[in-house]
Amino acid sequence: MSGRRLREAVKQELESEGGFRDSEVVIAGLSNVYTHYITTYEEYQVQRYEGASTIYGPHTLSAYLQKYRGLARAIAQDRVSELPIGPQPPFFEKNLLSLLPAASIDKKPVNSSFGDVLEQVYPVYRQGDVVSVTFVAGNPRNSGDIRDKTFVTVEIYDNRTNTWKVVHTDASWETRFHWLKGSNQQSNSTVEWYIPPSASSGSYRIKHFGHYKERKNLRPVIKPYEGTSNVFKVATSFYYE
Repeated sequence: MSGRRLREAVKQELESEGGFRDSEVVIAGLSNVYTHYITTYEEYQVQRYEGASTIYGPHTLSAYLQKYRGLARAIAQDRVSELPIGPQPPFFEKNLLSLLPAASIDKKPVNSSFGDVLEQVYPVYRQGDVVSVTFVAGNPRNSGDIRDKTFVTVEIYDNRTNTWKVVHTDASWETRFHWLKGSNQQSNSTVEWYIPPSASSGSYRIKHFGHYKERKNLRPVIKPYEGTSNVFKVATSFYYE
């Protein structure tokens, strides 16, 4: 019921300005964080599990409705930039305690480098196929916070500009990134690209980005690396000579 009331409040504010007709409001909430349960005033009075777990009191939903109405109104009136910046959650200001031990030193096969290709792509694929390439890799945990970066890119060659353009990253539904921890502190990463029916014909390549940890002067040092597959073609059909 709280969700219904929140959706209706936002919908009313968006449509009040005339720019958001027939809007469909969706709540995509996070779990186990922020203010715990948010029940209605009526449900709070009953004090069953959810009502008793609404830790900020019976008017929690009312506060949310007030704030979300203001946000929706600002969106409808195109003045979001005028809104004040809210406070950051206090636990984001400090490093969180982690019981996970640090990643070990990375090692690689003899006569190889991080980013080298272990299993190469085929020369030609078509829509619906799965492209797979495996690289000598470091532990992905050594890449730290990469929220604004990626482990993977799928790139197409633009013949008009003679440049490579990114069409997919590890955030794309069509890609998969698998890291396999092997023996002797060696590991590898396999990148898969599920070629969608909408993929353009042309020349492609897959790149992998990461970091490895080595020991230098008795201290761990983290260094970046990258690897690139061979160029392969995506065609609508195969041609045989």
